[in-house]
Amino acid sequence: MKNITDFIKSCTDCWHTAQEVCKTLDSIGFVRLDEGADWKLENGGRYYVTRNMSSVTAFKIPKSLPEGYMIAAAHGESPSFKIKAVPELTDKNYVRLNVEAYGGMILSSWLDKPLSVSGRIVADIGGELSFRLVNIDRDSLIIPSLAPHLSRGAEGSNSLNIRRDMPPMYALSNGYKGILKEAADTLGIPKESITGCDLMLYNREPARIWGQNGEFISAPRLDDLQCVYALLKGFAECGDSADTVQTLCVFDNEEVGSGTKQGAKSDFLSSVLLRISMCLGLSYGKHMQCLNSSFLVSADNAHAIHPNRPDAYDASNYPVINGGIVIKYNAAQRYTTDAVSEAVFKRICKNADTPYQVYANKSDIAGGSTLGNIAAEKTCVNSVDIGLAQLAMHSAYETAGTADTSHMVKAVTEFYNTRLMSYDGGIKICKA
Repeated sequence: MKNITDFIKSCTDCWHTAQEVCKTLDSIGFVRLDEGADWKLENGGRYYVTRNMSSVTAFKIPKSLPEGYMIAAAHGESPSFKIKAVPELTDKNYVRLNVEAYGGMILSSWLDKPLSVSGRIVADIGGELSFRLVNIDRDSLIIPSLAPHLSRGAEGSNSLNIRRDMPPMYALSNGYKGILKEAADTLGIPKESITGCDLMLYNREPARIWGQNGEFISAPRLDDLQCVYALLKGFAECGDSADTVQTLCVFDNEEVGSGTKQGAKSDFLSSVLLRISMCLGLSYGKHMQCLNSSFLVSADNAHAIHPNRPDAYDASNYPVINGGIVIKYNAAQRYTTDAVSEAVFKRICKNADTPYQVYANKSDIAGGSTLGNIAAEKTCVNSVDIGLAQLAMHSAYETAGTADTSHMVKAVTEFYNTRLMSYDGGIKICKA
């Protein structure tokens, strides 16, 4: 499996993240399933299925009939700019790309950085629609900032407007070939064959390990690729369970609310779990019994306390970089952690000899949300929201801790090697 810096470099958008996850699964013997075909599952088998080319669910079947599902989930996309269907804005001087925001972004962090374009192309090849991933793998765009001499007062960087200030500069207006032509050339297909596209900007700056002792990592898309990487590595390295279905989910569209066919709000996870049970000969009643002894870990990065702005955080419920896995709480259940799931996950961390810490928003701000409460609504399992502490969330270049990735891998590995047995009034936690 790639190291985390190379993994992030490959995952330029949700489709390339899913592709990278699938490549890793292929390399360790997982069998790809088609959601639109019959499934024949075997005890001891390893399988995965994709939806929309941007979400992945992988699972390991135990050698005996399953008694529960141990599920870890993250999301594979990050805030970015999506290129509109008619992509170019042209005047007598420059060609820019016409973009709109995908997710909540720190707009100023995208200025003056080397950018490129990647995503998905649909091409009409011989009368059939062919889906292709494309990455224009070069420094091809930049969003120039306005000099301070020209941007005093209300025109400063705090008042950036997406329509006015954020279209990236692509070329001079004389002699450009266009972004769709460049994408077609990259794929070796005629431009005229392109009938649809989902193209995103991405930051080309490489991930860097830095600090006096190499304790920090800065990179684009750490939210949530750091968790995707750690979950995938823990899933790949854990042993096989005797009686639980070890399950990994990488969802799309978390940054825009998850309300898509491939998001956590869809039936993707719940339908896969039901199909597994049915293929193994379990009744619907037995399937529901399995869910009662199942658990969902929702992994999405958390806000580390800021060195210059500690006033933005709760007085006592804040995490620090490299302080261990962050357990996230919210009274309104925007984070799904409750007393039961908190206790279960703390026991798993203790068994893994992994540090943990906590996060809650200041009581007078709403804060964000993530996958856990959404996915758990569809699957009806106990769930906990966790993450790794980072700075500058939703920036084009974010910062986290190098040790925390290892902490997450250890905890996830232990999670997959755990079995939960629920009964009226309690939960027994034991080795799978």
